[in-house]
Order: sequence, then C-alpha cells, then structure tokens
Amino acid sequence: MVETSRPARAAARRDSYTVDTLLAVTVGVFNERGYDGTSMEDLSRAAGISKSSIYHHVKGKEELLRLAVGRALDGLFGILDEPEAQGGTALSRLEHVVHRTTEVLLAELPYVTLLLRVRGNTAAEQWALQRRREFDHRVAELVAEAVAEGQLRADVEPRLATRLLFGMINSLVEWYRPDADGRAAARVVDAVTELAFHGLRAP
Repeated sequence: MVETSRPARAAARRDSYTVDTLLAVTVGVFNERGYDGTSMEDLSRAAGISKSSIYHHVKGKEELLRLAVGRALDGLFGILDEPEAQGGTALSRLEHVVHRTTEVLLAELPYVTLLLRVRGNTAAEQWALQRRREFDHRVAELVAEAVAEGQLRADVEPRLATRLLFGMINSLVEWYRPDADGRAAARVVDAVTELAFHGLRAP
C-alpha cells in the first residue's frame, strides 16, 4: 500500500472544505467564544484543518465574519423583494415581511444570532450594523404606510412599533432550540405573526 504524504493529506483536508462548510464551523465558534475572543488557531482547531488551509479559502477572520453576517442579511433583504412584499395593502405586505423574517431567523439561526451580536468594532461589523439599520428603516416605512392607510393603530410611533416587533422576533435567538421535524418552528412563526398583529391592528 502506498502511504499518502503529509502534504497530500493536508491538501485533501483543505480541498474537502468549501467556504460554506468552513462558515458553518466558524459561526459556531464565533457564537460560542465571541468574535473578539476567537483566534485563527481556534478556528483551525474547530475545523480540523491548518490555518494555511483556511487562508486558502479566505483572507482572514474578518472576511469570515463578513461572509457569515452577509448570509443572514441576504436572507432578510431577499424578503423585501418577494412578490408578497411588493404588492397588496401595506398591512398584507408587512405581515408577510414579519412572517418571513421569523422564518429566515429560525432557518438561519446561527448566522442571524451572530448578526445580532456584532458591536461595530471592525469594518465588517460596522457594515453589518449599517445594513441592519437599513432593513429596519425599510420595515418602519412599511409600518408608517399601514398606519396612514388606517390599517394599524396610530397611537404607536412607527419606528417604536418596528423596534418592538423586531425585539420580539430577535429574542428567539436567546431561547429557541430547533426540533427534529421543524414543527416547533412553524408554530413559533405563526404565533409571532398573530401576537404582533393582534396588538397593532387598528380597531
């Protein structure tokens, strides 16, 4: 039997990783240790590959962070481009956005968790915070439109209503744990939508 050389084995391990599989490991470590508390050595150990193998895929730790939070942001902004978010009454569009935002959060839970924990200490984090503010602003505009149409109560300022909505949705990262068949996720999504709009809908 021909023994595989060490460099060949290292190359095989490196090539077996894709950016997506590397991100999955990275996000878990970032969420456990915090971005600032994570070193490239930590990521190398968790992935089971050398640091040079990681650098084969990305420039460094901050690029991994940007890719990870970018995945969460792409999911959120993609909701705003869906047909149900583009047509119909402001209320129906808002309900769709809230419903789908909850679905995306649960489907991409580790990535959204990381997004919600960035603090603006690096260029990638500042970019992520700016994008989050942009998303919130787009939703606040939709809330204001629904209020103007008389579909939502007018005694709650739209930006405050938006913060309250996302406060409820974002809190899921602290306590929600996926189940095997996904039924819990469906129940949570429906409950969030019902609770949000039962309280906000105009009488």
